[in-house]
Amino acid sequence: MTQPPQPPNQPGEQPQPQPQQPNQPGEQPPQQPQQPNQPGEQPPQQQPGQPLNQPPQQPNQPPGQPSQGGFGAPQDPPGVAGGTPAPGGFGAPTPPPQQPGYGYPQTPPGQQPGYGYPQTPPGQQPGYGYPQTPPGQPAGYGYPQAPGQPTQPMGQQPYGYGYPGQPVPPQYGQQPGGPGGGKKLSTQAQIIIAAVVAVVLIIGAGVWFAAAKGDDDKGGDAKGSSQGADGGKDKAPGGSGKEKAPSNPAAKVAFQLPQPKVTDVTDVSGSWVTDSLYVKTGINSVVGYDIATGTVKWTLPLPGQVCAASRHATADHKTAIAFEPAKRKPPRNYEKCTEIGAIDLNSGKLLWSKSATGSGDEKARFNEVTLSGGTVAAGGTDGGAAFDLATGAVRWKPQVNAENCYDMGYGGGPALVAARKCGAYGSQYVVIQSLNAQTGAPVSSFKMPTGVEYASIVSTKPLVVAADVGDTAGDGSGISDFFVVDEKTGKLKVKISADADRFAARCGSTEVETCRHVTVGNNRLYLPTEEHEGTGEYGDTNEIVSFDLTTGKPTADKADAGDRYTITPLRMDGGNVIAYKRPPYDKGGQIVSIDGGTFKQTVLLEIPSDEAVREAESGFGGDYSEILYTGGRLFMSETMLSKRSGTASRQEYLVLSLSTN
Repeated sequence: MTQPPQPPNQPGEQPQPQPQQPNQPGEQPPQQPQQPNQPGEQPPQQQPGQPLNQPPQQPNQPPGQPSQGGFGAPQDPPGVAGGTPAPGGFGAPTPPPQQPGYGYPQTPPGQQPGYGYPQTPPGQQPGYGYPQTPPGQPAGYGYPQAPGQPTQPMGQQPYGYGYPGQPVPPQYGQQPGGPGGGKKLSTQAQIIIAAVVAVVLIIGAGVWFAAAKGDDDKGGDAKGSSQGADGGKDKAPGGSGKEKAPSNPAAKVAFQLPQPKVTDVTDVSGSWVTDSLYVKTGINSVVGYDIATGTVKWTLPLPGQVCAASRHATADHKTAIAFEPAKRKPPRNYEKCTEIGAIDLNSGKLLWSKSATGSGDEKARFNEVTLSGGTVAAGGTDGGAAFDLATGAVRWKPQVNAENCYDMGYGGGPALVAARKCGAYGSQYVVIQSLNAQTGAPVSSFKMPTGVEYASIVSTKPLVVAADVGDTAGDGSGISDFFVVDEKTGKLKVKISADADRFAARCGSTEVETCRHVTVGNNRLYLPTEEHEGTGEYGDTNEIVSFDLTTGKPTADKADAGDRYTITPLRMDGGNVIAYKRPPYDKGGQIVSIDGGTFKQTVLLEIPSDEAVREAESGFGGDYSEILYTGGRLFMSETMLSKRSGTASRQEYLVLSLSTN
């Protein structure tokens, strides 16, 4: 699951910094960067509408000064490009069969699959990690066939896009045997076959329509959240999202905020949107900006740098952060991440701040913080702690137990789930526990397979966990398999193997709730494929596909990015998937809504293709940026900053906001 290649760097452009990994038990803390700002100091503000490639406004300029035009001021971008959904879809006329495309293994008749194909020794059954297909059932996209196992039963069609293990289909009008091989069918025979296929398609479409109507009558139970829907029907509801297409999806730049100066690599993760504000982590601060203009509305100074931020917020716009107790000082440039706080995003007030004791009298260090209902939970190598969101009262704190377990971190949102590491060093194992958010008592437990050192929570309801079993992913993605667990009983429902060469989701190697490019809803797991050659003369592309959470098999869902675009899911919107399409070098990106039932794409926002805007957009890398979209507004922001080179001439931004409003 390699990171999609970014547009070519401009002269003097700095590469995206790599995120720091949490310390392992017994390791010395890493050297952290010095922060130059004093308490309450705001990052330098660039006023909305300030032209690109000009020096940002000086910090002493009064905030909220009217726009002067230029980059960021309202402008009429070129028309929408690439917004037309791919033709076809379920029930559309079937085109003549072509040679198998990307993802379909090509194995000449009589030869064994080559390098990269899962091998099973003669006489042995496939081992752990090898997808198991029940007898008589077809496998789907990404589901390899074990050598020596029976192939697809005669008369059954492959299950879904890219299904491997099938013979290469003949060209239309040919007998099996490869291109040019065998006898061609007569014209009369071709007409008869085409008629039969048409009848089958009509009947199949009628059955699908009846099934979909039945589901609609029952009322889908998909619910929008930052993680996607909970479970839902087997048939995606479709069209149930809140995000609606504007009359004109062509966006204009609303505002841009220049990057503050830092002396070393600095984490600025954390961004949220309310009805009237965009809130972003700054340097030793959190800042609220006007959602439309970017004018500073409030600044919350902190004693030290934010070191973790919840991706969740309550309906009344409260969230949680972790921060350092003091500013970093040379030469060590390091402070422990020990303080937990709750923020009112509307007012910018710090509601409370607390810490928890770990071993001895020292404060526990935290790597992550999340939110579920009225509970703030933080975890790290010193263990986990939880606090009441309203009062800050400690609900539980790190404790030593007989199994030598500690909470590495938590997944939040609609439920609270802990990832615990247990056992003596050298024989440790990971347990996933659904918790009572009030007391921390386990509701259910699932022990991860041997070979799992860390696990990531993709979704808490339904409970979906990602892990790299035995370091088999081999690409740094942190994912070789997804595990769907019954949150009430702790039993494994199904395991979904995710070939790192084919799928592009990513999770932090040691973090619990940092997965990207993956979302869950409609009883499905939505993943982007890796980039591959498109149908054009040059340029790569990819797709979003899905897996059924009940069977673990691929579905027929496939949303194409289009030539030279790459597409990744951002979040669920009711029964629909909100996705970002990263553009080629000469286009602007898009935000699209993918209907959960038909998988038809609707363009919600099109970024201008002006050179200045394209350059700004390309500065936000897929793995090191936060992308939020709501109500016709797009916010792209950095999660990591680094010291700029003295020769760098390109303006770099902390935030870029665009709008169709």
